[in-house]
Amino acid sequence: RRMKSGLAVAALKDAVARRGASNVAGCVVHSDRGSQFRSRKFQHALKQNGLVGSMGRVGAAGDNAAMESFFATLQKNVLDRRRWTTRDQLRLAIIHWIERTYHRRRRQRRLGKLTPVEYETIHQKAVALAA
Repeated sequence: RRMKSGLAVAALKDAVARRGASNVAGCVVHSDRGSQFRSRKFQHALKQNGLVGSMGRVGAAGDNAAMESFFATLQKNVLDRRRWTTRDQLRLAIIHWIERTYHRRRRQRRLGKLTPVEYETIHQKAVALAA
């Protein structure tokens, strides 16, 4: 019901677990200036996992333009499609849409008309070869 630091930390830990701790060191985590992202708990979780925190400037909407665009797409494709009876139903629908549609099927012009999964796979191989 409220955005608390524990929720942000849990999401960060889940992302690290999905990627593997050795694959996230040095990654940049961009957020707005919400209190949950400025909390000691969240800052500690960033440091503990070798992540770099990045926050948008106050009053600079362009800093969060990519996420605002993502949330507008999410709202159009999931939230506004029907009335949700429970938060759990909505949570599962969001997860399903992100994991199955957005990451794996939705081609993006900014990624050279690749899906996010295709783009990342190509670039991980290129980075590995360069190392």
